[in-house]
Amino acid sequence: MDEDLFDSNALTDRRFLTSVTRRFSFEAAHQLPWHTGKCAKLHGHSYLLDVTVSGPLTSDGIVTDFSDLKAAVTKHVLDEYDHAHLNDFLSNPTAELIAADIANRLLEAGLTVTKVTVHETASCSATVRVVGPDQ
Repeated sequence: MDEDLFDSNALTDRRFLTSVTRRFSFEAAHQLPWHTGKCAKLHGHSYLLDVTVSGPLTSDGIVTDFSDLKAAVTKHVLDEYDHAHLNDFLSNPTAELIAADIANRLLEAGLTVTKVTVHETASCSATVRVVGPDQ
């Protein structure tokens, strides 16, 4: 096996696009008045949130420090989302639009976010991938 592949200097000289993902959780309530089923009623979820940032490796061999990612997501997302009624700030808080709102918040904060996944349940999630000039 080529040991140079694992040398951080060799990795930074190559053209890799590296991604890192950190998982978060928050509790929130919402309702979808247009929904014809039980989601029309006020209900809550224990959400899981996966935030992926991508970019070249720094000279330290990282895309971003996981603690910096945690601080940014806490400040720009979790401080408002956790234990909130999402309809108070999103007119139609579907999982898809929650993921898009979170991606926008983090992009505006300067993170190189490329993907946000919101898990409403263990078997249901929505993913937004950032494409275009803001990527």
